[in-house]
Amino acid sequence: FFASDRLLLCRDAGPADSADGLLRVSCSHPAVLEQLHPGNAIWFDDGKIGALVEHTDVQCLQLRVTHARPSGVKLRDDKGINFPDTHLDLPCLTEKDVADLDFVCKYADMVGFSFVQSARDMQTLMKALEERDAKNLSIIAKIETKVAVKNLPEIIFSAIPYYRLGVMIARGDLAVELGGDRMAEIQEELLWLCEAAHVPVIWATQVLENMTKKGVSTRPELTDAAMSGRA
Repeated sequence: FFASDRLLLCRDAGPADSADGLLRVSCSHPAVLEQLHPGNAIWFDDGKIGALVEHTDVQCLQLRVTHARPSGVKLRDDKGINFPDTHLDLPCLTEKDVADLDFVCKYADMVGFSFVQSARDMQTLMKALEERDAKNLSIIAKIETKVAVKNLPEIIFSAIPYYRLGVMIARGDLAVELGGDRMAEIQEELLWLCEAAHVPVIWATQVLENMTKKGVSTRPELTDAAMSGRA
């Protein structure tokens, strides 16, 4: 994709191209599409592609690409989608999540809670764990959205009296949600809040991705890995 390209974000995969020649991309949570409106921003693959909603209909949204590197960006399967300026009213645990918890509670030492946004979300997960007699399980609250940043104190205090809690500062999604100009500031503030609450922090970094693919890391990545260790 290049800047100014148009594409369709659809409820189901369907054919790769639509009747008017636009490429189609599917969303694994189709209920999201009902809550988007013209003008809303959408970002793909950790911010590699940015787009705006231009038109909506029952099956698809038409998007116009506003951000992509000059040489273009390939959008591959199973990449994340962010909706930074849209408040999504969705259940914090999907049907698949609930089914997966049966396995997690039996075999895992901890459960990672992606896109947790509030104390109510934490209470939903804790209730599900209690129903499975899994109060010994640790919880990692993954902070990935603007709402979660704002609600971090209530997320922490809703859980620490009952469960061993850790926090992941999931900076890939957060950078897309907050923008690069605020990311450096906010990640430090989150770290300080968790330190004050004596909650351990996972400082998420992708330094191992380059090490695996290229066999070498850049100086910023090495610094990032050192910060992750200190966190």
